[in-house]
Amino acid sequence: MKYRRLGKSNLEVSAIGLGCMPLSISPQRPTEEHAIRVIHAAIDLGITLIDTADAYCIDDTEPGHNERLIGKALAQLPPARREKLVVATKGGLVRPGGRWERDGRPEHLRKVCEQSLLNLGVDRITLYQYHRIDPNVSLEASMGELKRLQEEGKIQYIGVSNFSVMEMETAAQTAAFVSLQNEYSRQHRAPETDGTLRYTRDNDLAFLAWSPLNGIGGAKNLGRRHPFLESVAEAHGVSPHRAALAWLMGRGPQVIPIPGATRIESVRDNVEAVNLVLRSEELEELNRPKS
Repeated sequence: MKYRRLGKSNLEVSAIGLGCMPLSISPQRPTEEHAIRVIHAAIDLGITLIDTADAYCIDDTEPGHNERLIGKALAQLPPARREKLVVATKGGLVRPGGRWERDGRPEHLRKVCEQSLLNLGVDRITLYQYHRIDPNVSLEASMGELKRLQEEGKIQYIGVSNFSVMEMETAAQTAAFVSLQNEYSRQHRAPETDGTLRYTRDNDLAFLAWSPLNGIGGAKNLGRRHPFLESVAEAHGVSPHRAALAWLMGRGPQVIPIPGATRIESVRDNVEAVNLVLRSEELEELNRPKS
């Protein structure tokens, strides 16, 4: 495994993480036993960054489902192995009736953060991220509550998710944060033009790329949707998914993809992307906006 620094923090994490959302959000999700095997396999393969959220569940009858899976998986590991892991969770989204809605009220963020501590079975959350801005609550109020939770020792580092450059600049006036988690993939290239990729580089922030393989619905057809990517993968004898992740990690030393997976085989293929070296001419073409 290769490693990258988590923004301005003193932590190094695996250059690729595990997105655990697919293990919880669908009624067709894997069994708990299978999900824990996937998490353990990722750790055995060298992944030290595990991404979750209290809202990764089917609906509001089971908030924290994904966090509890991770908590159970980690509880089965020796303490020395657990200490090497960084679990990143998030608060600020809720799932009434299965919908995705926002709640950035300070009292809500405090409540779900404290519940996340219990779900994960930890005394302090290494990276806690504001999941998505609630337009009905001032950003200062939401970030201020995370700062208070940090001062109380319940959060080690703060992160933000689904933020624009302007929103990050506003948030930074209230609380220091070490990472941005935004969508970035072959299909979703917005970070290259909206300033967020440059901002994270210039301000020494980690860029945690969610849905790096075009999302749950797009990963299956990744190669067919991006013919040049498929040709690059064929030239190297690897999957289009591995080539896409290698390209993404090449977009900057701060970029850390967090692909989701429900199969051990997928985790293994994703991890191998850290060892794939793409040719300069391949990168040049892949970096073109419409490649």
